[in-house]
Amino acid sequence: MTKFEDDDERIAPLKPREKRQALMLDRVLTVAGLTLAGAAAFFPWYVFFNEDKFGIDVAQSDRSRDLPDWPARNVFSVSPLAMVNKNEVENKPELPFDPLTTATVSNVGKESDRGAMVPEDQPFPAVSGFKLLHVANGRALIEDSSGMYVVRVGSILPDESHLATLEERDGKWVIVTSRGQIYQNK
Repeated sequence: MTKFEDDDERIAPLKPREKRQALMLDRVLTVAGLTLAGAAAFFPWYVFFNEDKFGIDVAQSDRSRDLPDWPARNVFSVSPLAMVNKNEVENKPELPFDPLTTATVSNVGKESDRGAMVPEDQPFPAVSGFKLLHVANGRALIEDSSGMYVVRVGSILPDESHLATLEERDGKWVIVTSRGQIYQNK
């Protein structure tokens, strides 16, 4: 850099125009925010002290309809429970027995003669089988009737057991489940 020896006085650099505009914008936004905050704080009190300007208009009496001047009628309301039947009780003939069965009654919740609950005669879901399709990178691709899945050691299998190990036996991959079942790639 060159040094100029003939400089008599130092002059401060001019402030960039953008910086001055940014400061002015900050001031305008600050004043606007404070004005808005003051109005938000003052407005509820203004409404409170000037309810007549903001309240609900109630119907005035000069606009309402006049009711007639005749006397009110007596209204009697008698409950059916307060009425007494003064007639003699007639013995009605019994209806004949209807042998037609229209519904069944469940045994759920009934107890046997010994006091134990009667077990329901509902079969459990069948064990769903699956087959091993492919093994790669410590994961296995299996398939059952509902779709194909990628599983790894510890995953839950379609037969509700867990995948215990993936092994290679005699050149073929094998899945061993937590129940001890073995599925081989065919």
